[in-house]
Amino acid sequence: MKEEELKQFETWQMRLSAYQMALALIGIDKETVAPEDGTAYRDERTAVLDGEYYRIASDPAIYALLKRMKEDETLDHDTRRAAALAALYVKDMSHTLCVPQDEYVAYGRLLASAYPIWRKAKQHNDYASFAPVLKDIIAAKKKLYSYRQSCEDIYDQMLDDYEPGMNRRIYDDFFEKLTERLVPLIQKTVRAEQIDDSFLYQNYPVEGQKAFMKDLLQYVQFDPSWGYQNETEHPFTSWTCAGDCRTTTKYLPDNVISAILSTVHETGHAWYRHQIDPKYDGTILAEGVSSGMHESQSRLCENLLGRRRSFWEYNYPALQKQFPAQLGDVSLERFVKGINVTRPSLVRTEADELTYPMHIAVRYEMEKGIFNGSIPVEHLEEAWNDLYEKYLGIHAETAAEGILQDVHWADGDFGYFPTYALGSAYASQFMAAMEKQIDVDEALRSGHYETIMTWLREHVHHYGCSLTNEEILQKAAGESFNPAYYLQYLEEKYSRLYQL
Repeated sequence: MKEEELKQFETWQMRLSAYQMALALIGIDKETVAPEDGTAYRDERTAVLDGEYYRIASDPAIYALLKRMKEDETLDHDTRRAAALAALYVKDMSHTLCVPQDEYVAYGRLLASAYPIWRKAKQHNDYASFAPVLKDIIAAKKKLYSYRQSCEDIYDQMLDDYEPGMNRRIYDDFFEKLTERLVPLIQKTVRAEQIDDSFLYQNYPVEGQKAFMKDLLQYVQFDPSWGYQNETEHPFTSWTCAGDCRTTTKYLPDNVISAILSTVHETGHAWYRHQIDPKYDGTILAEGVSSGMHESQSRLCENLLGRRRSFWEYNYPALQKQFPAQLGDVSLERFVKGINVTRPSLVRTEADELTYPMHIAVRYEMEKGIFNGSIPVEHLEEAWNDLYEKYLGIHAETAAEGILQDVHWADGDFGYFPTYALGSAYASQFMAAMEKQIDVDEALRSGHYETIMTWLREHVHHYGCSLTNEEILQKAAGESFNPAYYLQYLEEKYSRLYQL
């Protein structure tokens, strides 16, 4: 390949990443600190940037160049795996080029308008006010995917976009295993002697929580030189490069553990992005290999580390010191049992480990119904509540605790939810491998969080998406995906905790 062609590719990649950075920062600002009255102005100009991004990302000349690069294996070692880069860009561009630019821009504008509508609908428990824009998003999504002219089912294509290689057949088998073994276990814990965790739900002033959060962020080594935390309605993580990772959390004055576990979860995402080889910055290889792999890192940090006794052997004294009236007479043992309590609840982001995959099963069934036409938008709330009764035996009294609790559909992120459960299963498999090589408990109780992050960097993070899921699983765990680790972990943990 000619030197001028490689230079052309590098220039294009730089421009593309510049627009990605700008749009990412605008998105972060919008969901954290941007004044509401400026929404319309910002959204119109964001749509212009979206249009420019589309024009760059769908340049036919670059697409032809990338197709040639994809076949040139001599490029891999000399120019940052350029052939591997090209293959991923070609896949993405093939999905972009087929969409007319005006429809691409219109879809971006639709999503921009949907967020404030969703937020207001959630605040007022009014699904009916959100349903029309949700219907528009679903229709637009179907139309955009129709341009691909794929023989695959639309929802299967969505699942594959977030988790390459996944489809309904594989997910159906996965969720069938989960529901078959976990629903009976959940029912057993409901009938067992309950663990008192009421001390977690007293009045915990937000200012005190924020003071403890400074200690926690230092413990998980979320360094200000590359990381920053803010607040939002729905916690998320975003980034521009390895040296700029942004997380958010949400403080609840009557729930001390919510913001803590939310923070540990989101910093798991941030650590993943931070530890991808920085030479990939500004390229498609700098992304996580898949949504499921990203969620594996956040769920591993939140649950397999953040709910662990050794984690709190180090951190609990600081939390007690911050809230002596609420926790002064609560022992470490009692606290750890409390944060691991399981009970069917309505809000996914507040769910315990055992019931959490059932929240995802509900959303997976809902999304299948949306795209096969069996659940009309007008009846989604009813279907939602029916599925919660089926899997968890509970029913939402308000839309905010039910169908409006998540922002994902307002963002058009259909196909993403299943990766949360898949990520939890990946996490258990990684942890089983990690514990054979390092003393995880000693690292946590002694404040050496970096020991765990170093293992994850070497076995998972470093590669970005230069390797496939299968390749990373083989490197880290020595085998292909195996959900048995996840099921065994949950069954053993909760059988022991509830003396079943």
